[in-house]
This record gives sequence, structure tokens and C-alpha cells, in this order.
Amino acid sequence: MNKWFKNILFCFLIGIVIQVLGVLMFGDFDLRVEYLVKTFFIYQMYSFVIGFSNMGLFAYLNRKRGEEELTKKRLLLNFVYSIVLTLICLLLLNFVTSVLIFENSLDTFVKRQRPEYYVFGMIISVIIILAFHLLYFYKELNERKVKEHQIVAKTETAKYESLKSQIDPHFLFNSLNVLTALIGENPAQAEKFTTKLSKVYRYVLEQKNKDLISLEEELSFARVYMDLLKMRFEDAVVFSIPDKVSDPALKIMPLSLQLLLENAVKHNSASEQTPLNVTIEEKEGYLIVSNNYNPKSSIEKGTKVGLKNIIDRYNLITQKQVKVLKSNAQFIVELPLLTKKSKKMKIVETNNQKYIKAVERVKEIKKFYSGLLSYVVVIPCLVFIYYRYTPHTIQWFWFAAFGWGIGLVFQWFKAFSYHPLLGGDWEAKKIREFMNKEEPHMWE
Repeated sequence: MNKWFKNILFCFLIGIVIQVLGVLMFGDFDLRVEYLVKTFFIYQMYSFVIGFSNMGLFAYLNRKRGEEELTKKRLLLNFVYSIVLTLICLLLLNFVTSVLIFENSLDTFVKRQRPEYYVFGMIISVIIILAFHLLYFYKELNERKVKEHQIVAKTETAKYESLKSQIDPHFLFNSLNVLTALIGENPAQAEKFTTKLSKVYRYVLEQKNKDLISLEEELSFARVYMDLLKMRFEDAVVFSIPDKVSDPALKIMPLSLQLLLENAVKHNSASEQTPLNVTIEEKEGYLIVSNNYNPKSSIEKGTKVGLKNIIDRYNLITQKQVKVLKSNAQFIVELPLLTKKSKKMKIVETNNQKYIKAVERVKEIKKFYSGLLSYVVVIPCLVFIYYRYTPHTIQWFWFAAFGWGIGLVFQWFKAFSYHPLLGGDWEAKKIREFMNKEEPHMWE
């Protein structure tokens, strides 16, 4: 369903609810068609103006704050801004209704202003604002959950692709062929080849669970991997790599160089006459990996998932982009070098059971806000019914208000993991304490 259509439908339904409440509270039972049409238009005008004003406010605040984490302070500030904006809208709408629609003079409009008109308007507005906050933050919470699980998915895919490219039967077969030949021709070289091959596999297994590693560590691995490729292709490949890094604090995606080097030798023809030249250099905050472009006449079947996955993983943790430049002579990939954490992200729960628990909690929060919205609508109606039709009897509406209110309090405890004795978020705090895991961050 289109976003604009959803918003229009929501405002339309809110307008109908406001009209029904207005009729019940003010006893406005005039059934003339002309009057019904006019009042319907007025209530819809209130709903759409207040509704879309708040939508615009939320959109503006969201753009202004960017990826700032949702907090109670931010929620409270948004609510205050919404109340102020709604009061301004109510004043303007009351003026339009009285002066422009019912053609009263400005003096008459001022004299007829009553506090209860604004009290009713504010009650309805609070309901609308609560509903908008519920929808907006529920949507944003879901989007953040999706992004967090995208990080998990992309990371796991990258680990899989890296391991697959290493354990690929073709790669392993070629490596064992080289090893077999070396054993007969040069046992000492065969021993070196075996040692370097074991280092490659060990590095893959050690780094597969890390989000970022130091550039120095990745370059050290690249040298070992290049030596392995040199033993395999001999003078058909030529590598150039820096001896040291400019800053020990620089970070890079683990196994990204291995994927790029493997792609270079996999997709390009190489011989002693026309060798494959691969150059790695550090320049202006990027690690630049380039090679002469000489594609094989019969390219092996591949999905290019390795390069795409590197790009996707960088996009999820930093604003810096991976640059891919291709010409008839060269193929260049520029990997961003990261130095510091800039924006804190939520803990990513990789376990499926924890994900299910998170989904259930979102459902509980949604259920709580739905109950709160119903409470705010129904209880005032019960109070109105009492004072209008049964004012001399016992104030029975308190039973509904108190009983339902207690239920909402316990529902709030459950939805937000609050314990009356242990305080708020005690469960989450204990989980974090036991897990003792570092939270993922945005980098720059």
C-alpha cells in the first residue's frame, strides 16, 4: 500500500473518530444533510491539518538528527514539539472554522472562545500524537532491526564466500598439484608451500568472526597469500605491496584483500610474456588494489558475490564508499581505510532465538500502545455518559478506569522489561553483563 494512501486513510479514520466523540461530548445530534456535510468537512480538516503537520515535523526531525539512536529524551522532545505545533494548528483551525466557514466576526470569535474547546481539542490531539508516535517509532524500530539483521546476513555471506573460495575444489586441486610437483622437484620449496598454505587457512579461520582488523595485519596476510600464488603461477604474476602502513590504527574488512587477489588471478589471463601485475598501495584514506585488465577468453563461471559483498558490508558500517574503476587497461578497487567509531549501533543478536524474542517484544510494545490508545478514547466517553445520563448514581466509571489502568501498568512492565523492584531494563542489563560483548559501531 502506498505510503501517502496510508497516511490519508489514517487521517480520514481519525477524523471520523473525532466527529463521533464530538457528537457524544457536545450533544450535537443535528441530522440535516447540509449540516452533517459541513461538520464532516470541518472534522476532517482538523484531522488532516494536525495529522500532516505532525508527519512533516517527524520527517524534519528525523532528517535533522540522522541516524541518532532512539532515546527517551528524543521521544519526550518530539512529543513536546508536537504539542506546541498542535496548539498552533488548533488556534488557526478554530479561527478558520469560526470566521471563514461560519462567517463570524473576529470579535465574536474571540468572545466565544472557551477553555473546554481547547481541552477537548488537546485531548483528541494527544490521542493523534500518541498514535503517530506509535506508528512512526514502531516503523523506525522495525527498520533498525532489519538493518541490524542485514549486517549479520552480509557478514555471514562474506565469511561463507571467503571460505568457499579457499576450499573450492579447483583452488585446492591446483594447490595440491603444485605441492605434488614441488615434492619431486624441490622438497625444500614444497615444505615452504605447505607452510604458507596452512597459514592461509589458519588466517581465514581466525578472522572469519571479526568485523574489522588492522590494515597491518591484513597486509601481512596478503604477503603470505601472494607468496602462495607466486609459487603456483611463478613469473606469470607480479605483486607490489607496501612494506609498512602510515598509521597503525587504520582498519579494514578482514579477507577483503584475499577476495580481490583471488578474483584478479581467476578472471585474468597471465603468462611469463604478459604477466598479471597486481599493485596494492595506500593513498588518501583508501587502500588501492589495481591490476592490468586482461580477461580470459573463456571466463570461469562466477557470481561476483565476493566484490559485491565487500561493497555491501562497507555500506552497512560506514558512509565511505568502495570505489570500483574499470577501463580497457586496468581494474581498480579502492577500499576505505577506517580509523574511528562514530555512531553507536545496537547489539546485533545473531541467534535466531534472540531474534524471535525481539520480535515478540515489539509485539508487546505495539499491544501496549494500542491498549493505551483505547484507554484514552474509551474512558472519557464513559465519564461523559455518566455525567449526561446517570449523574445521581455511584461514579461507576472509576471501576473501569482503575481496573483497566492497573492492567495497562502491568502491560507496560512486560513490554518495556521493567521490574517494580529492580528498575527498568534490568533484564537487558543482566544479559549484556553476562554476554560481555562489544557492540558494533559505525566507522569513519
